[in-house]
Amino acid sequence: MDPLLLSRIQFGANISFHILFPAVTIALGWVLLFFKLRYNRTGDVGWMRAYFTWVKVFALSFALGVVSGVTMSFQFGTNWPGYMEKVGNIAGPLLAYEVLTAFFLEAVFLGIMLFGFRRVSNRVHTLATFLVAFGTTMSAFWILALNSWMQTPAGFEMRDGVAHATDWAKVIFNPSFPWRLVHMLIASGLTVSFLVAGFSALRHLAGDRSDSMWKAMRTGVFTAAILIPVQVLVGDQHGLNTLEHQPQKVAAMEANWETRGSVPLILFAWPDEEARENRFEIAIPNAGSLVLTHSLDGVVPGLNDFVGNHPPVLPLFWGFRIMVGTGLLMLAVSWTAAVFVRRRRLPRPLALLMVPMAVSGWVATLAGWYTTEIGRQPWLVTGILRTDEAMGPVAGSHVALTLAGYLALYAILLVAYLAVLVHLALKAAKDGDTSPLPALADRPMAQPAQDMEAAR
Repeated sequence: MDPLLLSRIQFGANISFHILFPAVTIALGWVLLFFKLRYNRTGDVGWMRAYFTWVKVFALSFALGVVSGVTMSFQFGTNWPGYMEKVGNIAGPLLAYEVLTAFFLEAVFLGIMLFGFRRVSNRVHTLATFLVAFGTTMSAFWILALNSWMQTPAGFEMRDGVAHATDWAKVIFNPSFPWRLVHMLIASGLTVSFLVAGFSALRHLAGDRSDSMWKAMRTGVFTAAILIPVQVLVGDQHGLNTLEHQPQKVAAMEANWETRGSVPLILFAWPDEEARENRFEIAIPNAGSLVLTHSLDGVVPGLNDFVGNHPPVLPLFWGFRIMVGTGLLMLAVSWTAAVFVRRRRLPRPLALLMVPMAVSGWVATLAGWYTTEIGRQPWLVTGILRTDEAMGPVAGSHVALTLAGYLALYAILLVAYLAVLVHLALKAAKDGDTSPLPALADRPMAQPAQDMEAAR
């Protein structure tokens, strides 16, 4: 058993499981803040019912994200000791900043957000919700700063074979970081939008026509309908940035073998790396150059210019197309749903489609993440550290054993997580607008105390 391959699979499985939960918490914190502010402004308890339903999802997602993140950090020491030896002077501080500025913020105020309904004032509870949302975003900021630096290193120098920062501003705001941060934040927004809309559709199918269901449904559908076109524009600029700084990754994504102009846009193919050609290719002439360079005769780099130094083509080619295809489906579903939901209608066939689409954000995020991370190969840190150089002296049998354990545990946890979400959706559908509502220590002027008592 090849320990390098098994270690890569193990870390890939770990990060694939882990990223599911930050993809939820990053944006869900802001959605919860939106629900809370709408309640503060209008006094409509439907917004608070939506808040209390989804704050449980946030808490569960946060807990699983922390646990899976801790196990992932262990692998740096057990499987990849060469990583910290080579770039620990840069990776260590960035990870520490994430803990000091973001994780502590989340940990301190999450308790108030979850359990402070009867114990603190409404203003303090709203502030706690904001700080938790801000903390999750800051976590994404620091983690993506490090990951982007691994893609496009800047602001450092090598001394005695070890990377040392010379300009922390350049380290953090490296060439790929701004676009990757925005792209990921919007991806989280889309993940949460479809999760909220999908489980609201499940409530609708269960017979729930409550005001809180429609409020959550409209929030999810309209947010998705707005964010997807924005994501297309951001993705286009991110692609131009990648073409400039990581041309071999773009060449692999498009399975383009020769550097040339007027490149076709390949819709379907089976890239054959041994033969250096595509089989069963279906393409649109010149469209590849138009998409990648914004010119019909724009020159696109070919893989044959990077022999021995480019990523595996097949997973990148299909990972990118799965991401784009899922995004197009999300666009069609969200815009169609928006037409009906704005009139407080939801045809049964559309609701049935929206339920499985609840996880479409996860599918697109994972496909995009695989494209990004596999696209960095054979480098762990581009131009500094190759993946095989970071590998530690670990036995393949040990990695295989722990990999099997990880996969079994993650499968159980993921099924349990989805089961809890379904349970929460069906319970909310059963309770409707009669669900008990925890009281707040003080209430906004728009919400008289007797109305809150009646709502309970």
